[in-house]
Amino acid sequence: MTPIPDLAKSVPPDVLFLCRRLRDRGWRCWIVGGCVRDLLLGRFVHDWDIASDARPNDIMSLFRKVIPTGLQHGTVTVVLNAQRYEVTTLRGDGAYTDGRHPDQIRFVDHLEEDLARRDFTINAIAYDPIDRLLTDPSGGCADLQHRVIRAVGVANDRFFEDGLRILRAARFAATLHFDIEPDTARAMKECASRLCCISQERIRDEWLKTLGAEQPSRGLRIMLSTGIIEATLPELLPMIGCTQNRYHAFDVWEHTLQTLDACRAEPILRLAMLLHDIGKPEIRGINEKTGDYTFYHHEVSGARIAEAIVQRLRLSNEQQRRVVHLVRHHLIPYDPSCTDSAVRRWLRRVGTEHLQDILEMARADARGKGVDASETLETLEHLRQRVEELLRQSAALSVRDLSINGHVLMGELGLPPGRQIGQILEHLLQLVIDDPSRNERHLLLAEARTYLQSQPN
Repeated sequence: MTPIPDLAKSVPPDVLFLCRRLRDRGWRCWIVGGCVRDLLLGRFVHDWDIASDARPNDIMSLFRKVIPTGLQHGTVTVVLNAQRYEVTTLRGDGAYTDGRHPDQIRFVDHLEEDLARRDFTINAIAYDPIDRLLTDPSGGCADLQHRVIRAVGVANDRFFEDGLRILRAARFAATLHFDIEPDTARAMKECASRLCCISQERIRDEWLKTLGAEQPSRGLRIMLSTGIIEATLPELLPMIGCTQNRYHAFDVWEHTLQTLDACRAEPILRLAMLLHDIGKPEIRGINEKTGDYTFYHHEVSGARIAEAIVQRLRLSNEQQRRVVHLVRHHLIPYDPSCTDSAVRRWLRRVGTEHLQDILEMARADARGKGVDASETLETLEHLRQRVEELLRQSAALSVRDLSINGHVLMGELGLPPGRQIGQILEHLLQLVIDDPSRNERHLLLAEARTYLQSQPN
């Protein structure tokens, strides 16, 4: 064990209190795992995990508010000052028959046994904040120094136990900007089939964490080389080697990686960016006049493929709608000669709530082509300023913005509730989009009467 005096200064008072209380009752305790890793890297610690040789019932008897969050795994959650801290009894795991969970666990008395069951050396470090001692039996500190992801013990065994660790390795490589140690990378590839045992929810969460990294392309390159993409998101594979036209320096895959790195680091937005060109391979054609590739309506086929993916990954309904909508509308049909009416119609289609995401994707798409994007970026900035001006003018973009509503139509025109009311409002909205000055009650009522008279009985 190595004395590390400075780390304790970064440990929150509640964690120190928790550890001291356990120690005062005769138990040993350590902070473990990712929080120690992040402390050593000087990163912000989101969650504090504590390991102890105290049994769950002993821990529950020491604190006023304790939640039995995982008694089957020896874990309870201690609540101090509205903050939650997981405390887990030192344990060893049995066999992992299902490739996800240990068939059984056993409590152990020695810290080293507990650390030996963990996934990577950088996560198998423990720190005693009372005695200020670091325990690192697997060489995790050296791997942190050399920026390496290495499995604890025999890599194939760790990945066979829990296939999700394969995805976690790629995620850590992306979020920490580390390399994968060669034997660990080899084992990832050999064990990639174990990912079939993992729930789509767990796969989704690791993908989203990877997409939230500063440079997600790093993780995706590892995912491709180790078979993770083939096992979890095979729809991406046709993008590899799919040559594009003269407006692109890269194939669809490399272009996508470039756009991910250029896009704002928000996981759901990045997922839409990952899928924005996924429809290109299946609809690629040839322009007979120029001999160049075409990708007409790839946003439509892409939205269809994206919808199947987000459903399989079990995103929330709102997240699914957002991703599919962004893929469907990521192309912006704009040049400065467009009329205000055309811009308002485009805004109507994409929705003002998606405007910033669409513009962000368009900028990243331009930067990821590998060619001079200055003209495109200037055009997008022109569009942004123009949209802001139109929005300042309070342009009507939905039926809710009209000066009349369905109740007014029913009262003034003597119409019953039904589909016809919606059709009239939609007709009026199209007129107002073309000419905002027509958004007056008397003008809209007159137009509604004209519309009704023009309809067949």
